[in-house]
Amino acid sequence: MNDEREALAAMLSILRDNDLDGLTVRHGEATYELLARPEPGASVAPPTAAAVAPAGVAAVGSGAPLGSVAATSAVDYKRVTAPIIGVFYRAPSPGVEPFVEVGGRVEVGQPLCILEAMKLMNEITSDYAGVVRRILPENGALVSLGEEMFWIEP
Repeated sequence: MNDEREALAAMLSILRDNDLDGLTVRHGEATYELLARPEPGASVAPPTAAAVAPAGVAAVGSGAPLGSVAATSAVDYKRVTAPIIGVFYRAPSPGVEPFVEVGGRVEVGQPLCILEAMKLMNEITSDYAGVVRRILPENGALVSLGEEMFWIEP
């Protein structure tokens, strides 16, 4: 338990020191996912850690001691992953509104983004209906096969 606390503290430190929005670390069968989320009434987003292990999900808040645990709904999200390696574009062309925004509702079959691979524009559609809770890649970023791109809350 102490080793896990030390590992979480180290990951939180990396998240804070590098001003990251998120960090995912896989160690054995455990996956630790840390996300920066604003606290209610806060103007700066302090980091929050969500440790996703085979047994379930736990969240450790930056304001709480590392030993306190609270549930998070991150496991309820449907995750849209990249079906190919390509450059991620949020909109069909430059200067046009993005396909979706965080907080926006999507339906099954609705376009989410475009992945450009070998000069071909591949429109990626949603397999899920729900609300977009997170868009992970930056516009113009290269995404890998299987990399998470969107979190959708059903």
